[in-house]
Amino acid sequence: MTDTTTTRRGLLSGGLAAAAVTAAGATGLSRAAAEEAAAQSARSGITAETLAQAEKLHDLRYTADEREQILNTIQAQVDGLAALRALDHPNDLAPALVFDPRLPDRAYASPGGGVQGAEPARPALPTADDDVAFAPAHVQARWIRAGELSSRALVEIYLKRIERHRPHLENFVTVTADLARAQADRADADLARGRVRSSLHGVPYGLKDLADTAGLRTSWGATPYRDRIADDTATLAAKLDAAGCPLLGKTTLGALAYGDIWFGGVTRNPWNPVEGSSGSSAGSASATAAGLVGFAIGTETLGSIVSPSQRCGTTGLRPSFGRISRAGAMALCWSLDKVGPICRSVEDTGHVLAILNGADRADPSSLDMPFGWDRDRPVDELVVGYDPAWFEADGANDVDRAALAAVRDLGVTLREVRLPDLPYGALTRIVTAEAAAAFEELTLSDRDDSLRWQDDRAWPNGFRTIRFFSAVDMIQTDRLRRRVMRVMAERFERVDALIHPNFAASLLVIGNFTGHPTLSLRAGFVDRAPRGLFGAPKDPDAPKVRTTHNVSLTGPLFREDWLLTLGRALEAALGVADARPPLG
Repeated sequence: MTDTTTTRRGLLSGGLAAAAVTAAGATGLSRAAAEEAAAQSARSGITAETLAQAEKLHDLRYTADEREQILNTIQAQVDGLAALRALDHPNDLAPALVFDPRLPDRAYASPGGGVQGAEPARPALPTADDDVAFAPAHVQARWIRAGELSSRALVEIYLKRIERHRPHLENFVTVTADLARAQADRADADLARGRVRSSLHGVPYGLKDLADTAGLRTSWGATPYRDRIADDTATLAAKLDAAGCPLLGKTTLGALAYGDIWFGGVTRNPWNPVEGSSGSSAGSASATAAGLVGFAIGTETLGSIVSPSQRCGTTGLRPSFGRISRAGAMALCWSLDKVGPICRSVEDTGHVLAILNGADRADPSSLDMPFGWDRDRPVDELVVGYDPAWFEADGANDVDRAALAAVRDLGVTLREVRLPDLPYGALTRIVTAEAAAAFEELTLSDRDDSLRWQDDRAWPNGFRTIRFFSAVDMIQTDRLRRRVMRVMAERFERVDALIHPNFAASLLVIGNFTGHPTLSLRAGFVDRAPRGLFGAPKDPDAPKVRTTHNVSLTGPLFREDWLLTLGRALEAALGVADARPPLG
């Protein structure tokens, strides 16, 4: 075909639209409409050359005639975008299409009844406050129910520790001392009347500062929202209040739920404060590891519970997508955001999940799937899958391999599994696209410049770049997501759980996009140089420090009970969960 690009430019610059009229017959446009479309394109500066350059961003190659035809209709598309952007889209306005991790041709069992079975022996109440502070939350709750410890006394222990360690760990945005004391007094009064609100009655906690608490600052970790005061209370915070758990404060998160850099600083890893705590549930993991809370609440879109738990040596549970309501929490990615507990023991995560589980009409993605965990189920009934290559790949180490050996020694049936070779990393474009939509106003108003983290991998650059990802490619990526959901459903027909290094074989990406639950628990220790956000050493020659290392268990949808059974047995076998960071 003859290249008419130059001719087109000349015709438009002279006010003529003959080429547009020629293309009009193919599009059904009248001569007048084609002339007007061409004129509008000229006024907006969109030319055939503009289209030719834009094609490079999408790996496309249109002909000159095809570009001519596009120019007849592209302006209407641009005008439609302007009208759309003029609308107010509040953060809590979810898209019409709602993600459901359940495949329509499969049934999903989900036992109810909460945490059941015999309670482990209750240890004696320690005399040292530090020992009380680091005890698992379910043990603290039993001391409270037995009258050996009051909720108010436990709150005071934690408030003193927060005052001491918060300045150098930078893990709280807001400390709610008066509220915590009032809620603790109420919990103690309830207990005196014989009312036990939950299995964690009286245990204080920290809440990631993206969940609203009426009348309190909820900053989302970001400079543009640092003074934001919530009008309402998130469903999850209301459930914890009803469960008798005092709120010690709002823990830090990387700005807009990414990383460990927030408007006030960088949240630190208690095991090595030279490095950040990872994120984005940075403060929740740091505070839990440092013994500043009984437990904490995190969220995960793509690693924000697993990654800081790995860095800080906490036990993090990312539940199945839809188990816990996100109503009243900042939306980052509607089809991916999940709420979960960060604790110091596997059992604690089960108790927190029992409190938070449940459908909520205020969250279109929440599902009515009961939760139950029988602690008496023998672990050796489980079939655990693994791929030997996961434990030999870059990033795996002797701690991971020792955890695999420990699982084998538990008497479970081990079965090798394989994942097909698919472009799993391509799924992450969905994260950036949804997040860019959630915070479009920041990009269009240039307020994204106020965010503290501004490098190539930070949100501002990601929000701008994803604008050049096409809607067609977005849908094709979503179809890949469906394919991966089927892959995982087939694997879990053969096994009850997978054991793997935290970041092996794209399993962190896979599990988040398919909605499968993952439990990350401490497996041992590694001497490391201080790391950056993404795990690489900041300075390989820097002195090495003993830090924690976690391993992950991933399970079928809504079978967190299997993960808890396996995780609790593995935790006991490894015997490293009680070690504390050297805070001084």
